[in-house]
Amino acid sequence: MSSILFTHSYFLRFDPKQWQSGQPYPPLGTLYAASLMRQNNYQVSLFDTMFISDPEGVTAAISKNHPDFFVIYDDGFNYLTKMCLTNMREAAFNMCKIANAAGCTVIVSSSDSTDRYAEYLEEGADFVIIGEAEHTLLELTNHIKNGIEDCSDILGLAYKKNREVVKTPGRQVLKDLDSMPLPAWDLVDMELYRQTWLKHAGYFSLNMSTTRGCPFKCNWCAKPIYGNRYNSRSPENVVAEIKLLKELYRIDHIWFCDDIFGLKPGWVAQFSRLLEKEKISIRFKIQSRADLLVQEDTVKALAASGCENVWIGAESGSQKILDAMDKGITVEQIREATLLMKEQGIKPSFFIQFGYPGELKEDIRLTINMINELLPFEIGISVSYPLPGTSFYEKVRADLKKKTNWTDSDEMALMFCNTFPPSYYKQLHRYVHQNYHKHLAKNSMVKLLNDPLHISTKSLRKALSVFYHAPATFIEGFKLRKLEEA
Repeated sequence: MSSILFTHSYFLRFDPKQWQSGQPYPPLGTLYAASLMRQNNYQVSLFDTMFISDPEGVTAAISKNHPDFFVIYDDGFNYLTKMCLTNMREAAFNMCKIANAAGCTVIVSSSDSTDRYAEYLEEGADFVIIGEAEHTLLELTNHIKNGIEDCSDILGLAYKKNREVVKTPGRQVLKDLDSMPLPAWDLVDMELYRQTWLKHAGYFSLNMSTTRGCPFKCNWCAKPIYGNRYNSRSPENVVAEIKLLKELYRIDHIWFCDDIFGLKPGWVAQFSRLLEKEKISIRFKIQSRADLLVQEDTVKALAASGCENVWIGAESGSQKILDAMDKGITVEQIREATLLMKEQGIKPSFFIQFGYPGELKEDIRLTINMINELLPFEIGISVSYPLPGTSFYEKVRADLKKKTNWTDSDEMALMFCNTFPPSYYKQLHRYVHQNYHKHLAKNSMVKLLNDPLHISTKSLRKALSVFYHAPATFIEGFKLRKLEEA
């Protein structure tokens, strides 16, 4: 029986912000691929880099497992891997070289390698899988195992032949997601994940995917793995996995890591009914869009099924910028969806993006005003980040010199010329966060004054934090104005 050692290139320790938050999710995409290969009579093992401090550690895993194939298979469901951070790229290159020297056939599948397949082939990979990878991987390993040297008929592949890079035509994405076996959760040290979550968050969360792809066309969003097609698992299939995860791993919470959760008409309502029928109680968070959350029945069904937090790509409070992004939503929809979610007891959270080309001071002000008015549960602030394959990338490509990717997820470097210099956007990030927390504290103070009989230690602490955030906001705002004037 041929053996495969799977790994991925996301090292939590190389990403200081994420390491400090202590809320890691197992490499879901990797576990799906491992499960399919095991179903097809391959012996599989996993070198999980999530808690590893040095890619050299893969040497011991290779010595222990003696794999025929070494597969770096990144989790395409996690936005952190889609960012193609240089820390992780260098770690992947290192592991490729180690496995290559050990005599393994080295195969790589990731967003980064899809964009930079020639570099990965130069750094020790024998094959790079382009796009959705599970069935390409199976076909490729079967070819090699059976001694077939010609791989030109395998779709979605890049490799070298006679020192020249060959890239075959792309493979169509999988439509029947229920046909995939459930992820190989047993390969993960689940107790290590559990204890990390309990220490930092007080509960244990696992990640699940109910869909693949996104049909919307925001012009900065790269989709190298699943493309613009949108395919969904059935609610029955998803509920069966939830039931299994609760029984096996005693999970408290799920992050549904789909780009868009529940887009298919009637899906959320059926999901909610099945959870009720099976008497399954679970808390979860999702990612969605404002224009999909202005229907009261949809939001009610989400609330009834256990959804407690929805992240939406609000991006900007300026309609001009939303239109320039081809976002396909309005500021009014953001407002309406936020208020509707709050009415149903769901916490709305915003992804905010500053620095899109053409954004002026007035557009920034509109975004800050939107945050202050709607007071989402959380905000995630970034600056526009150009990735290959997008029209946005082509628009700013000439400005991308030596730097084309961040080192870690908190770098916040603007990599192209814009209205303000990169230092301004880093300061803007600090100012907006302080300003947001100041308004949250003021809101808590008002609630306490209106209802002094129901004061808790937590609510009092939150309200009193205004005395920290107010002066801190003033200081960060002063620094921001200085950069504006420079």
